[in-house]
Amino acid sequence: MTEKLIDSGPVLFDLDTDGVATIRLNRPAAANGVTTELLQALHGVVLRCHGDPRVRAVILSGEGPNFCAGGDVRVFASKGEALPDYLREATAWLQLSAAALIQLRAPVIAAVHGFAAGGAGFGLVCAADFVVATESARFMSGAVRVGMAPDAGVSVTLTQLVGLRKAMEILLTNPTLTAAQALQAGLLTKVVPDDRLQDETRTLARTLAACAPQAIAATKRLLWNGVGAALEARLSEEARTVSELSGTADAREGLAAVIERRAPKFTGR
Repeated sequence: MTEKLIDSGPVLFDLDTDGVATIRLNRPAAANGVTTELLQALHGVVLRCHGDPRVRAVILSGEGPNFCAGGDVRVFASKGEALPDYLREATAWLQLSAAALIQLRAPVIAAVHGFAAGGAGFGLVCAADFVVATESARFMSGAVRVGMAPDAGVSVTLTQLVGLRKAMEILLTNPTLTAAQALQAGLLTKVVPDDRLQDETRTLARTLAACAPQAIAATKRLLWNGVGAALEARLSEEARTVSELSGTADAREGLAAVIERRAPKFTGR
């Protein structure tokens, strides 16, 4: 039995009687590209999970063909000179959401299909406790590609997941990783056939939900505490850096290049 707690809007939320909550990003026409509105809604839903003792495991997924393609570049580009202020707010909500997922007592499983890219898509993957991806899933940071820097704590979480050298390669050269490559790098927990994502993810979630919740929460806290202090210190620096870079000519060129589907021409300004 599934209780639909939020059935419309940019983020959907339901809870099964077995304690498995499902959070779904719901802007499929924009590849679940995030906006301030979506990020505020996501943070609110994660806080609801914090406050509901029935929630024993959380699945984070995306509606439509993609998990999340990052920020909505068309919305970003429309802000013009106001982009730094807009991104300052959006980055703050993204960071609050990522931190809330990490601090959540219940384990979080990202169920990834299509693209997981940008600060939001890639960052939420890095903030999950488990990541189950389809064979056709693709992963990319993408920040430097549009003249920006990583956020959502990725400068800390990705390094912990894959190591400094691999993180440097992923963030500076922006490869599009296949699911197999992401698994080999240590970014993922498991890769499954495309038609098995929902079943495999829910099986894992139910297994976790059936465990002793206090033991699960304590173990998760112990594991994340090793990176928590570094993450907390880095979030404000990430936010400041993203805001500063968003005001540069290179950032505007990067966004325009993505929208126009061409290679950017960066000038260093």
